[in-house]
Amino acid sequence: MKTVDLVVIGSGAAGMAAAVEAKKNGVDDILILEKEERLGGILNQCIHNGFGLTEFKEELTGPEYLQRFVDQVKELKIPYKLNSQVIDLSKDKVVTYSNKEDGLVKIQAKAIVMATGCYERNAGAIMLPGDRCSGVITAGTAQRYLNINGLMVGKRIVILGSGDIGLIMARRLTLEGAKVLCVSELMPYSAGLNRNIQQCLIDFNIPLYLSRTVSKVVGKNGRLEKVILSAVDDKLQIIPGTEMEFECDTLILSVGLIPYISLLNYIDCPTSSTRGAVVNQYMETMVDGIFTAGNCLHVHDVVDFVSDEARLAGRSAALYLQNKINNSENKINIKPGNGLSYVLPQFILENSLEDIVIKFRVRRPVQDQIVWIKSGETVIMKQIKPVMIPSEMVMIKIAKDKLVGIKEDIVVSLEDR
Repeated sequence: MKTVDLVVIGSGAAGMAAAVEAKKNGVDDILILEKEERLGGILNQCIHNGFGLTEFKEELTGPEYLQRFVDQVKELKIPYKLNSQVIDLSKDKVVTYSNKEDGLVKIQAKAIVMATGCYERNAGAIMLPGDRCSGVITAGTAQRYLNINGLMVGKRIVILGSGDIGLIMARRLTLEGAKVLCVSELMPYSAGLNRNIQQCLIDFNIPLYLSRTVSKVVGKNGRLEKVILSAVDDKLQIIPGTEMEFECDTLILSVGLIPYISLLNYIDCPTSSTRGAVVNQYMETMVDGIFTAGNCLHVHDVVDFVSDEARLAGRSAALYLQNKINNSENKINIKPGNGLSYVLPQFILENSLEDIVIKFRVRRPVQDQIVWIKSGETVIMKQIKPVMIPSEMVMIKIAKDKLVGIKEDIVVSLEDR
């Protein structure tokens, strides 16, 4: 069995950034495994602009953004395997993959970075009521059909869910000649970035209905014929008598993304409320030597943040291979307090080698809040935030010297200013 110092699973914005950073930090023996026919992951189908503003200080499309990393991978001569599906992973870091050229291959890795991205919730996952007919499709799949295969998915379209992909597809389909009748959102606020609401809906006069969801899908002869939307109350229950009918041939679902961690499930890796792995400040899971970053850890709103997080995972994998970090050190838990849906990392190791970035999302839109980061009665940091919304991840950097001597759990919480 061949031994490789570092195996990176996935070659999207996270996988390539992790591999490049590990290489720059002294890891020469690296292998990237990618299931698709080209590097780049989901970015290959994201042909809209808006990427790279933080990472490269300019506005790029998805393919332009990924090409910057492809160029780095090739310049650094980092090996990669395409069309290679990882089918098994063991706790002792044996990676099993297969492709047409090599067949079934087992590799002994000394360290692993999981960068497998996420997948979309579909009609079954949300128990979509009504007929099971053709014409109901997820936003990412519609994006792939249109941007990769050049195929239109419909002419009269309703979009359920105001996530960023759904908003962007509303604009994209409109530009291609389809009639987007509306975007419907279950919550009383949009799940997408404000800039996408403006640029993708308001600029194209596409209605956005908040606190409203699909109450029935109606098909005829196996094809979608119309969608019925109904308002919901504060408990998200449908309100009778509020129905709105839309004759359409396509319903696009943009109803959430879930980290893709099936490989980590094979090794009983503990997970958190994000459905990604529990990690420390080095992006290392509870399984020694296995790191993770990007959308398979928690769903990001900006791809630039994916790459930045993955660089930390790649750098940490290098430190691990150099025996500079040890997951057996004393652990201090980090917990979400009042107003937060999750916080990351979920624990830290004592004597951190670098500053720590705390990331979290709020449960609902809030204004004029004080973010408290405390350990018992000790205030590690407090910061005033004028506005926070669930669709935008909040990041706060804590200098490593502020954590010296901390022994109790750390709690991140909100308080009215």
